[in-house]
Amino acid sequence: MLTHCLRPSTYEDLVGQAIWSPTSQLRRIVESQRFVSLIFWGPPGSGKTSLARLIGTTTQRPFVELSAVSAGVKDIRAAVEASQAHPTGMRSLVFLDEFHRLSRSQQDVLLPALEKGDIQMIGATTENPSFALNHAVLSRSLVFRFEKLSIEALSHLLRRGVAQLQVSTPTVDLEEAIYEKIARWSDGDGRKALQLLDTLVAACPPGRITLAQAESLEERVVLPFDRKGDFHYDLISALIKSIRGSQPDASLYYLARILEGGEDPTFVARRLVIAAAEDIGMASPQALNVAVSGASACAMLGMPEARIILAEVTVFLATCPKSNRSYIGYEKAAQDVRKWKDLPVPPQLRNAPTDFLKAQGHGTGYVYAHDDPVAASRMTYLPAQLQESRYYEASANGYEGKL
Repeated sequence: MLTHCLRPSTYEDLVGQAIWSPTSQLRRIVESQRFVSLIFWGPPGSGKTSLARLIGTTTQRPFVELSAVSAGVKDIRAAVEASQAHPTGMRSLVFLDEFHRLSRSQQDVLLPALEKGDIQMIGATTENPSFALNHAVLSRSLVFRFEKLSIEALSHLLRRGVAQLQVSTPTVDLEEAIYEKIARWSDGDGRKALQLLDTLVAACPPGRITLAQAESLEERVVLPFDRKGDFHYDLISALIKSIRGSQPDASLYYLARILEGGEDPTFVARRLVIAAAEDIGMASPQALNVAVSGASACAMLGMPEARIILAEVTVFLATCPKSNRSYIGYEKAAQDVRKWKDLPVPPQLRNAPTDFLKAQGHGTGYVYAHDDPVAASRMTYLPAQLQESRYYEASANGYEGKL
């Protein structure tokens, strides 16, 4: 497999990561060996494992590689104890792949060893360390973020892959446009790029592979979408922010990314309902009805028809005038509730269902607004301490501008 053949064997072989340039902080820290714990955070196929293994093979320390998928507390303790027992006193470099899969208790096992410097550790994770790591582990670690590989970096990697294949199969050759095509399909994932190249070469007859032959694989390429990870929330965030920014084209693009990636349409529908209330509000009150109706239709129809409903709702919301004044007004009121706790309701607003309560002053001075709207508007409604408070301030947008 190309993914194994092309693992970097020198520091210069790692492509596409600026954080590993010769003058980078990470490079200097690794070469000086002055670290206790490094966390490599980034998307799949960005080079985290390759770099960790490369550091392990070039360091003078004993190197132990564990995968959190299969390793347990016993394996972690064994690695720590072996490091402590090394006859020369040299500490081991322990690489923990898929670090986010370690439970909290498994991560806790590492703490004493990291605190004492009994091991050096590199952890690799695709999940946000702020959520996936214990705070105690995170506080003892330096986090370096790996980015998706660029089209240029992936094309370079693919050319190296073709050169490797030509060692055993000299007839392997690709039309120039194929490199960029595969790179774009790979979405920044070097591992996926090499796997697609392997598949393409295996599926085509010997000789020069054409762009048309490569494009026949396109329908087999699945768009990346993680329903639980950062990528999931980044795309949802981009959709909502595009709607908020009144950008229908961007909104439809992110909607398509999400749905074509396999997201549950009812989840998207719920997010659109929230956007209708939070970002559009009183500027276009009917937006909430449209979003709720869309959510109901999605639940009724399911995919693929739900995409039509969601597209209509998305464009409607993106093109509506925007206001968050209702939402902001609530937040201001909630702050006063937390500050003042249980302020008494003004007597004229209190319920007076019995003669006793009326005798206590409940309802005294209340003006029925339908009988005398002017007098009712002059009545005191807020508790005495909040008489000057203003929570809702209408914007000039859409329907709200008429208020």
